[in-house]
Amino acid sequence: MTGTVKPARRRRTALLAASALMVGALGAGGMMQGTAVAAPACTVDYKVVNDWGNGFTASVTVTNNATSTLSNWKVEWDYAGNQKAGSGWNATVAQSGAHVTVTAPSWNSSLSSGGSANFGFNGTYSGSNPAPSTFKLNGTTCNVDSGDPGDPGDPGDPGDPGDPGDPGDPGDRVDNPYAGAKLYVNPDWSEQAAENGGAAIADQPTAVWLDRISAITSGSAGENTMGLRDHLDEALEQGADALQMVTYNLPGRDCSALASQGELGPDEIDRYKNEFIDPIAAILSDPKYADLRIINIVEIDSLPNLITNVGSRPTATANCDTMLANGNYVKGVGYALAKLGAIPNVYNYIDIGHHGWLGWDDNFAPTAKLLHQAATSEGSTVDHVAGFAANVANYGALKEPHFTIDDSVNGTSVRQSKWVDWNRYVDEQSYAQAFREEAVKAGFRSDVGVIIDTSRNGWGGPNRPSAPAAKTSLDAFVDGSRVDRRIHTGNWCNQAGAGLGERPKAAPAPGIDAYAWIKPPGESDGASEDIPNDEGKKADQMCDPDYGGNARNGNSKSGALPDAPVSGHWFQAQFEELLRNAYPPVN
Repeated sequence: MTGTVKPARRRRTALLAASALMVGALGAGGMMQGTAVAAPACTVDYKVVNDWGNGFTASVTVTNNATSTLSNWKVEWDYAGNQKAGSGWNATVAQSGAHVTVTAPSWNSSLSSGGSANFGFNGTYSGSNPAPSTFKLNGTTCNVDSGDPGDPGDPGDPGDPGDPGDPGDPGDRVDNPYAGAKLYVNPDWSEQAAENGGAAIADQPTAVWLDRISAITSGSAGENTMGLRDHLDEALEQGADALQMVTYNLPGRDCSALASQGELGPDEIDRYKNEFIDPIAAILSDPKYADLRIINIVEIDSLPNLITNVGSRPTATANCDTMLANGNYVKGVGYALAKLGAIPNVYNYIDIGHHGWLGWDDNFAPTAKLLHQAATSEGSTVDHVAGFAANVANYGALKEPHFTIDDSVNGTSVRQSKWVDWNRYVDEQSYAQAFREEAVKAGFRSDVGVIIDTSRNGWGGPNRPSAPAAKTSLDAFVDGSRVDRRIHTGNWCNQAGAGLGERPKAAPAPGIDAYAWIKPPGESDGASEDIPNDEGKKADQMCDPDYGGNARNGNSKSGALPDAPVSGHWFQAQFEELLRNAYPPVN
C-alpha cells in the first residue's frame, strides 16, 4: 500500500427459452395480443434476491395495468414477520411498524399504461422472512405475481436487463454487479482464515489479486496457489454470480512507497500490455465465463500519486515524477480499461485512494480530471468504467458516528483540528459519495458507483469511543470522538488496533455499489526489513513501528505492527488483531 498524503449456466438457457416464448406472445410495443383473461389493475413482483440469515436484498417490480397513466406512484405492504426495510434504490423506502411505504423518485414518478418500475432495498430480520401477501399501488390492491418466467405478463423476469435493481441473469449487463449476486469465496484465503482462528468469517468473499505476470497462472503472493483460470473455474463450481479481482502490476508501480513496488520498470509499458493485460483479457473472454460478472479493481495507488506526490510538493518522490513524465500510469490504466472493459461481463472500477489522501481541495477535483483522462486514453471510453474503488487496502473509518465535518468547538471548525487538517471529509463514505459526484462533473457517466473496501476499517475493541467527547478543546474533542484510532490518516502499513469492518454488502447507501473486502484480511501491507523475494518488494520505513514519519504522514509515528512479512504474505499477528477489534464484532 502506498505512502499517502494522505493509500450457472443452465439458468441462462431457461431464461432465453422463456424470452423466446414471450416474444411469440407479445406484439409491437410489448402488449399482449388477443383477448386473454383481463389483467389486474396492477401487479407487483417481490423477490428476495439475496439472503444471508439475518439480512436480505429485495427487488420489487410494480406494473400499472390500467388504461391511464398513474402519477406519483406509491406502493404499500405489510410484513407478517419482523422484517425491517432499510436503505433502498430507485425509490424512497420508509417503514412504520410492519407497514412499508415506497414512493417514486422524482425522475421516474409516472407509470404509463403497461409501464413498470423497479426498485430494491436491503433489509434485516430474525426467524423467518416470508414475502408480503398483499400489495397496494396508490390505494388499489394488486395481484401478487408468481414470478414464473414463462408468464409473459411478468415484468420482473430475472433476465430483464432493463431493471437496474433486479439482479438479472449474471450474464446480463447490470447497473450494479453486486446487486443480488452471490460472490465468489476465494479458497486460497478462506482456508488460511479458517486454519488461523477465523472460521467465523472464512465464508466471506474476498478479491483475487493479480500482482505480477506469473500470478495469472500460478497465484499471487504468499501461500496463494491458484491462477486466474483456476479461480474462474472454482467460481463456476460454487455457483457464484460474480468474482472480484484486482489488476495490480503497472510499470513503476507504487511510486511513492517501497513495500508494494512491482516487477516492471518505469518504461516497461509494452510488457504490461502484452504480457499482463492481454493474457488476462484472453482468459476472461472465454465463453464459458460469460455468465460470471467480473468485478475488476484497476491499479490501486497509481493515478492519485501523479497529483499528490510530484513536482514541488514536499511529498514528491523522484519515482512519481518519472511516472508523470513518461505517462505510463495513464497509458497503462487506459489500456486495461479498454481491453478488459470491452468484455461484456467485466465491470471496471478505478482506484480513488481514500479521504485521508485526496480529501483536500487541491487533490480532489484534479484527481477526478486525471482519472477521466486515463479513462479516455489508449482506446478506452467512460463506457468502460462501472465506477470507482475507495479505501482499498487501507484503514479509513467507513463512518465517523460521533462528529462531522460541520461540527465546531467554541466557534472553530473541526477542519482546523490537527487530525482533520483542513480536509473536507472525516470518513470514507462521505468522501466516496462526494467523489462520485465530482467524477460525473468531470465527464464520467451518471450511473457510476463506488466500492468501499471495509476489510480493515472497523476500529472496534475497547478503544472505540461510544459517544462524542467533551468540547473542552478542538483537538481533545476530535481525538476523543473519532473511531479511527490511527496516529495519522496517512498511516497505511499493518496498523495496530485496526479491526475487520462492515461485512460485504450490496448497495448499502446512495451511490455506493458495495461494501467489499478487497484486501484479504490477514495479508501483510509490507515489511520493515528487506526480506528476499522474487516480487520486486522492498522494505519500507512506514512498516517500521519505530519510524518517525515523513511529509506524507505529517512526520508522525507509523503506527505499524512489528515483524511483518512482505506485502501479500500471511501475517498472523495482524489477522488476530483484526478479529479482536472487529466492528461489527465477530460472533
